[in-house]
Amino acid sequence: MGLKEKISSKKAVVSVIGLGYVGLPLAVNLAKAGFTVLGIDMQEEKVNKVNKGMPYIDDVKAVELKKVINSGNLKAVNDFSVIKKVDIVVICVPTPLTRHRNPDISYVKGVTGEIVKYIHRDMIVILESTTYPGTTEEVVKPALEKSGLKAGKDFYLVFSPERVDPGVKDKEHVSRNIPKVVGGLTKKGTELAGLFYGTIVKKVHPVSLPRVAEMEKLLENIFRVVNISLVNEMALLCDRMDIDIWEVIGAAATKPYGFMPFYPGPGLGGHCIPIDPFYLTWKAKEYDFSSRFIELAGEINEAMPHFVVTKITYALNNSKKCLNGANILVLGVAYKKNIGDIRESPVLKIIDMLLHKNACIQYNDPFVPVLNINNKIYKSVELTAEKLKSADLVLITTGHDAYDAGFIVKNSKLVVDTRNLIKERNIKKVFRL
Repeated sequence: MGLKEKISSKKAVVSVIGLGYVGLPLAVNLAKAGFTVLGIDMQEEKVNKVNKGMPYIDDVKAVELKKVINSGNLKAVNDFSVIKKVDIVVICVPTPLTRHRNPDISYVKGVTGEIVKYIHRDMIVILESTTYPGTTEEVVKPALEKSGLKAGKDFYLVFSPERVDPGVKDKEHVSRNIPKVVGGLTKKGTELAGLFYGTIVKKVHPVSLPRVAEMEKLLENIFRVVNISLVNEMALLCDRMDIDIWEVIGAAATKPYGFMPFYPGPGLGGHCIPIDPFYLTWKAKEYDFSSRFIELAGEINEAMPHFVVTKITYALNNSKKCLNGANILVLGVAYKKNIGDIRESPVLKIIDMLLHKNACIQYNDPFVPVLNINNKIYKSVELTAEKLKSADLVLITTGHDAYDAGFIVKNSKLVVDTRNLIKERNIKKVFRL
């Protein structure tokens, strides 16, 4: 049976490498579609939890994970040798930045170093990890060809960027409804990968080359980071001019064309937005090109946690209180509402700065029960009227739906709201971003 027939009949065996925020939901969706999926992860704790039907990702439901585990469609392992018997390998490993803000593709290199040991003819290798344009062709391809097999001839090599919106409740934006971009080294590889992804998404958009797909993913994120930085800069200016930026955005959003609302916040969080654009700034230097918009956007967004601390200091001073020794209750440490993901959360930086200024910090987050800051463990406190009343200042940094704005205002002495959770205006004790 050929690879095309195997994919169409769901007889193809799939391996998803990296069972994190991208890999685990993908593995579950493929297993639900009827494929036999072998998930590979080197963290034994993750492997054990998956095989016991215990999800550690918000977007994976226990009932769905248990169903595909019990059916035998999904199994997690920490052994790369299973690749010998798979037809499709999907790489979903982290691609962070180094301390000098250069791309760290060591995970990609490590994984390809394992795949090459077991790669065989008529296999599809797909990279989903966000990276700089050229990675698939310049890094993954030569690494896999050390096997003696040739990409595009003996096996197919493809880049297809992940598109995951954590905590999404909008049915229009669940994974099946999000189009998948696919760029193969050859047309045949693109067609096969498109057929494969077409079993779990409604629409596949093919592009000519892997580097086009790699650039496309960066453009998605750069579009967001530049527009967020613009509105953050507007928020800083509006603060000086005593203009409500939230009211300004609301008014601008009434225009039915030519405007898309973005909102200010305490900084950028998550794996993609604060990190991915810098892959391109790094790669652009190879072409003697300065990506000034991206670098400026990064500077503005990185300044937002400092502005929040300044706003807190101002609010306390306005009530004749000092930041040193102030009891501050932080509401929300996740980078986005209604999820427990704290990766690159700006709230962590804000808390760290407040601690360095000798503030006393407690936090509440219904999705993050425990937090480690500078090797000190903090536990989420219960959000009660007494807890709010005991705080010198309440800082809203994540707008979880569980937070009742009226309850917070009623029981708090001072509030700094960075998410526009409190819609009522002209409350003297509420200070906005």
